[in-house]
Amino acid sequence: MKKEVIVLNCGSSSVKFAIIDADTGVAGLSGIAESLGNSDASLSYKLNGEKSKQRLGEKAGHTEALNAIQEIIAKTGVKPIAIGHRVVHGGEKFKQAALVNEDVLSAIEAYASMAPLHNMANLKGIVTAQMAYPDLPHVAGFDTSFFQSMPQKAFIYALPIELYKEHGIRRYGFHGTSHKFILDSTAGLLNKPVSQTSIISAHLGNGCSVSAIEQGEAVDTSLGFTPLEGLVMGTRCGDLDPSLPGTLQKKLGKTADEINDLLNKQSGLLGISALSNDCRTLEDEALKGHEGAQLAIEIFCYRLAKYISGYMVSVPSLDAIVFTGGIGENSSLIRETTMGYFKHFGITVDEQKNLEARFGKGGEISTSSSTTSVFVVPTNEEWVIAAEAAEFA
Repeated sequence: MKKEVIVLNCGSSSVKFAIIDADTGVAGLSGIAESLGNSDASLSYKLNGEKSKQRLGEKAGHTEALNAIQEIIAKTGVKPIAIGHRVVHGGEKFKQAALVNEDVLSAIEAYASMAPLHNMANLKGIVTAQMAYPDLPHVAGFDTSFFQSMPQKAFIYALPIELYKEHGIRRYGFHGTSHKFILDSTAGLLNKPVSQTSIISAHLGNGCSVSAIEQGEAVDTSLGFTPLEGLVMGTRCGDLDPSLPGTLQKKLGKTADEINDLLNKQSGLLGISALSNDCRTLEDEALKGHEGAQLAIEIFCYRLAKYISGYMVSVPSLDAIVFTGGIGENSSLIRETTMGYFKHFGITVDEQKNLEARFGKGGEISTSSSTTSVFVVPTNEEWVIAAEAAEFA
């Protein structure tokens, strides 16, 4: 009997959804309701390989979207055993997925100040789904929980310690469900128990993060108190001089919120290239000689290589370096350029294997003589959430 779970990921103006077999990870139904609250709100989905799209009502919101999703699910005849919800921020309270109750709902709301655009949308989705499916267990899976194993030396900022003790100012990390999936999958590829597997995983998409995982536990990660720290990303700047936001406010005459918008939405690959945040576009234009695109890719790969090499300190028993996410899974150029910095470590990539590992095809891309294995592993965050939710059914 299939253990089919509804997985919901509610954003501020969208709802991603899927029905996933918790044992196999196969999604019989997947889709997204987007532009919620606007006149062009719509719902697109794929059911058993066939694509469909429908308009939602004028300025339809989360409730209308979830009602439409419920109707689609009902037509499939599937009898889900649970509903898994992606929640971005679980602070220090949640070290694993949790069955939703009043205490969990209150905690999600309390942590909303750390992820205001995400947690409140996640909360709204949970409450609405509870009304639609009152008899099913609802389970929250937190992006931050995977990183609660990090030691203090990795998550404490060099600020007055009272800021951590009184206000929770620390590194939390995100993309936890993806890094967990990559850990489990890579352990399988290496034929090792998860508890004995040590990797550095790079989740590269519009948002990017690198995690150091030693003996099955996260020991460091690049995203911080918010998803702004760390690597160069699609529109986010990543690491920079902490004095710059204040300096930019004065020089540009902008408010703190406007500077925050600049750092989160106008920077990264988009800001450097002055062209696009889409790596595919940048690669195409770089080949044509676009200097901004070339520079953006060069900086992206250099900063990524520095993070990976830095995390070798955190992972002394390193088994593999692993790439995932939209860019990590599909861009052979990004992988080749990044790993080119590791030749003096004896870590080398096979050109043909690297070219072939794209569009859902993963596997090992390192040479037979490489001192450390390098893998491409397609991620499946929804499967992690579904598997966690099924445990409560």
